[in-house]
Amino acid sequence: MSEHDVESSGESDAKAAQPSQFMGLPERVVAATDVAELNSGGVDRALCESGRRSGLHTFFFVFVVLTASWFASRVQNSFGSVQVRGISLPTHNGQWLTADLYKPRTATSANKAPLVVVVPGFQRSKEALGNVAIELSRRGIVVIAIDPYAQGNSSSSMRSKSATKEGYGMFAVVDYVHDTNNLNYVDKQRIGVTGHSAGGNAAIRGASYFGKIATKTGKPSKLHSVFVSGYMLTMKDTVLQHVRSNVGASYALYDEGAYRNENQNGDMRNAPEALRLVRSGLAEGVVIEQIEVGRYYGNKQSRTLRVMHNEPLLHPFQPYSPEATANQLQFFGDVFDLEPELAVHDQVWHWKELLTLVSLVAALLMLMPLARCLLRLPVFTSLVQQVPAPQPRPAGAGKKVFWFVFALSGGIACASFIPLCEWSQEIFVDASQRRQTWFFPQRMNNAVMMWAVLNGAVGFVLFFAVYAIVGRKHGIRAGMWGAGIRIGAFLKTGVLAVLLWASFFSLLTLVHYLFHVDYRFVFLGVRTFRAELLLLLPMYLPMFFVFFLANSLRMNGAMRFEGQSEWRSLLLGGLANTLGLLLILVMQYVTQWATGTVFWTDSWLYVNLLFGVVPIMFLLPLFNRWFFRMTGRIYLGPMTTCLVFVTILLSNTVCYLPL
Repeated sequence: MSEHDVESSGESDAKAAQPSQFMGLPERVVAATDVAELNSGGVDRALCESGRRSGLHTFFFVFVVLTASWFASRVQNSFGSVQVRGISLPTHNGQWLTADLYKPRTATSANKAPLVVVVPGFQRSKEALGNVAIELSRRGIVVIAIDPYAQGNSSSSMRSKSATKEGYGMFAVVDYVHDTNNLNYVDKQRIGVTGHSAGGNAAIRGASYFGKIATKTGKPSKLHSVFVSGYMLTMKDTVLQHVRSNVGASYALYDEGAYRNENQNGDMRNAPEALRLVRSGLAEGVVIEQIEVGRYYGNKQSRTLRVMHNEPLLHPFQPYSPEATANQLQFFGDVFDLEPELAVHDQVWHWKELLTLVSLVAALLMLMPLARCLLRLPVFTSLVQQVPAPQPRPAGAGKKVFWFVFALSGGIACASFIPLCEWSQEIFVDASQRRQTWFFPQRMNNAVMMWAVLNGAVGFVLFFAVYAIVGRKHGIRAGMWGAGIRIGAFLKTGVLAVLLWASFFSLLTLVHYLFHVDYRFVFLGVRTFRAELLLLLPMYLPMFFVFFLANSLRMNGAMRFEGQSEWRSLLLGGLANTLGLLLILVMQYVTQWATGTVFWTDSWLYVNLLFGVVPIMFLLPLFNRWFFRMTGRIYLGPMTTCLVFVTILLSNTVCYLPL
């Protein structure tokens, strides 16, 4: 393969093309030199019109992002009845905590309102439990939703067990609210906490921590009530005996981590953990052998109220369940003696999720017409080459080889993920042990990175092996790949990718500044990030780029056939990119359905990570194909998507950067 092979083929194709092929359709973009030769009045006007359309399309998608974000912010602030703003709180040892403060306008110094601190779980930021914050604040409760230590924009912690020892920073927030007069609209006697998963651990640990202080001082606990979602491991007598707060709990019946429970299942009716929780609030001598799910035990005035819920859900879906949300709303409404102006099932948070999904989709689609606009600038026009001819459809032995490689690559992707996740803990020891480090400080991304490097390398090996053994014997030429490029053009492509990446996140920054929302939908979130994370891009980007480039080469050099409809090609590419990961999810949950226990137990959190990774992997071939159609080369797609998606990954995971 050489630069001459690719460009000479493109030139001959362009000179033979008719003007109707250059009307701005993304699949037929020609070299700038050819456009100059063919620039009769009609073609010139068509190209100018195409440029205007690209500009209008860019403006349209920006408009959609801003409009959807504005409506999302209106849902978030309950259409003006709640003030939502970001805050930052200095805490112990030079640490700091970032949070969102939801203040109902009804909460004043003369009409004090209860407060609930919302603590997300492992791998989550304050936006992840925005549904709880929205619904509580709609009902007149002040909410502080925190970024846990080492997550979101909060600092790292000096402790390896931050959720247990610091409540992910929640202990400091409760002290601040209770012991200062700054939030004079908060009723200091009605402070609560809720959290999911590791955030639930933080909640019950907080009840125990502040209960010990209450016992020593002879005063009521600073925590009036707590709600524990998705976590039962801490329901031990050594913890519960110190609790001086009302406690509600909720556990998913099909929780993937239920194998760790004493009964090794998620049924809470006879669970020793749930029984201990309920018994901790009962009068001495009262004995129960089975829990009635949803029943209130104890007494809220004496802060001994206990209730256990058991929704038929999986662990990662529990925070986004209307039923689970309603159970929390009922609990805090009851323990805080609130007037029920809104029914617990009167929920609007899902509209914000849908609107921020619209923003996410529009922001990603904006990259396409924006790239076409930038490619018309004189500095970038030389990057536009004729799209190479597609490959002939595989037939006979070639077809068998194609599907064999398709299945093989999916099998390798499936078989390698969990072992590499486990191996990453041995290679990146500091991050795995929650110690501050500058050397690959993101524990979960380190695992995904190792998988990406291996499978990217496997992709290259399989691609060139098939070409050497089968492809070149059946009419496949290297010029069909769009891989030939000079160093100057390669660097210029990188500059264009950086501009697209910067435009994407600049728009996000503007949206967050104007409306205090970001782009997200359930597991997939695109959020603003600390500037320090930019220092990690040179560390993680080259590793991930191996996978992204291999994907673009395979998508455009091995899955683009004559006579194949574009949607079939894109669907095939998406399936090829996600087959192995989807197999992991299938194995995990089919096994759980059949046996009651997931296939991968100790590594179940890594499997849950795939709920956010799989959508990205499915979309990746789509963008690689679109950018290939614009430039005739395979590089702009992986450069742009690698920058965008790796930044998304870096800003949505635990990060143990030094303070």
